[in-house]
Amino acid sequence: MKKNINESSILIVLFDHANLGIFLMKKFIMSSAIYLISAIISPVMAAGDAFAGKGKSAVCAACHGSDGNSSSYMFPKLAGQNEYYIVKQLLDFKSGARKNTTMSSIVTSISTNDMADLGAYYASKKVTLDTVPDKLLESGQKIYRAGNKESGLPACMSCHGPTGAGMPAAKWPALSGQFSKYVELQLKKFSNGTRSNDPNNMMGDIAKRMTFDEIKAVSAYVAALH
Repeated sequence: MKKNINESSILIVLFDHANLGIFLMKKFIMSSAIYLISAIISPVMAAGDAFAGKGKSAVCAACHGSDGNSSSYMFPKLAGQNEYYIVKQLLDFKSGARKNTTMSSIVTSISTNDMADLGAYYASKKVTLDTVPDKLLESGQKIYRAGNKESGLPACMSCHGPTGAGMPAAKWPALSGQFSKYVELQLKKFSNGTRSNDPNNMMGDIAKRMTFDEIKAVSAYVAALH
């Protein structure tokens, strides 16, 4: 039997603050400082226009679906993702900070305003949820909500929120409903260094603390989280 996770129907596991310790505190402070400085010295990006974004989304629809719910884990779901995270990823593909041959070629013709409009459009759509196998539910929930004190792994919800909605102001992504295989793949990339466009190497440090079983379990868990 598989389950769809509703935040209101489960008992939230209180994470141990000692588990976060110096590691999370240092990363959080440094990352927050980076974003604060960036906001001060960079021009303020206007919020995107979701209606305009819909008209510009045809180039994205073939892979990511017309409403941002793609049919394959090879292409992440964009529906429900926060606007500023989408813009950041597109900018990173354009600058080369994040590597993907297909995306790098597509973004060459997309302006920053286009990116904001696309981000607003997909943020306005509702992500489809998956189910989590019973055998991974308990372990995935534990990692997401409490981390692993022994390895110094912080709780995922500290940054991604109790319902997986992310933290838009910090450009930290929503994980709710994302393909488990996609999340698993990204965590492995952060762990082995093939993806490194996270602020202050936060995700790289976190992923390196995770076992294969922990990655698999938490990836399955967020696919059904809401």
